[in-house]
Amino acid sequence: MPSITASGLVVALGGTSILSGVELNVAAGEWLNIIGPNGAGKTTLLRSLLGTIDHEGRIEIGGFELDKPQDRARVLAYVPQSPVIPPGMYVVDYVMLGRTPHRGIFARDTDTDVEVAIDVLSRLDLAGFAEREVRSLSGGERQRVVLARALAQQADVLLLDEPTTALDLGHQQDVLDLVDGLRRERGLTVIATLHDLTLAARYGDRIALLADGRIVKSGAPTEVLTADVIAEHFGANVRIINEPDGPVIVPASPERIRR
Repeated sequence: MPSITASGLVVALGGTSILSGVELNVAAGEWLNIIGPNGAGKTTLLRSLLGTIDHEGRIEIGGFELDKPQDRARVLAYVPQSPVIPPGMYVVDYVMLGRTPHRGIFARDTDTDVEVAIDVLSRLDLAGFAEREVRSLSGGERQRVVLARALAQQADVLLLDEPTTALDLGHQQDVLDLVDGLRRERGLTVIATLHDLTLAARYGDRIALLADGRIVKSGAPTEVLTADVIAEHFGANVRIINEPDGPVIVPASPERIRR
């Protein structure tokens, strides 16, 4: 159960500063949700942790800097917001790609690889799609397949970039419940970006608000998701309904906004 630490993380793309000194600490076994307005750099932050984008600063995973891609791949699994799906690839073959860090690119699949893939497909209600081409699936089905590939990797850290994109409400809950169950079962560390602030409040342990290239606020959902904070950083007028499972964020009525 590795912890994740980023110190003085700086990223510039095309001469534009995206991240400017991000400080991030995620405890082993913790689930952190990162929120922020469009263009805040949430995806860039995840890609920096993954090591697929040039950055300055120090990133430690379990107390170590992992420079080799294969070393990171054994520890970090990533679900991108817009995955690239090779044409003609079947679901089962795509999910098996998650086993590559454990067996190498050209090695044959082992019985363990097959067992892991079958288990993940079953958990995500995808067993019936194993022999379908990934590109033939709906957006929601395709998103679950991408998550299945990441879970088949059996990494200790899951980086999820908008994992509920294109999913209906039921499958949003199914996917996040599955991630939460696996986290508790295997002691995973989870870092996710989410646009839906209510989902961010209901799942995970802590929320970090990314804005202006930095983490500007971090804490429990009730501490971060206030009407004033949301108005300041998202430009939205909302009403907060505090429930036992966490706050619910809803748009304020026109009458309330005028007041």
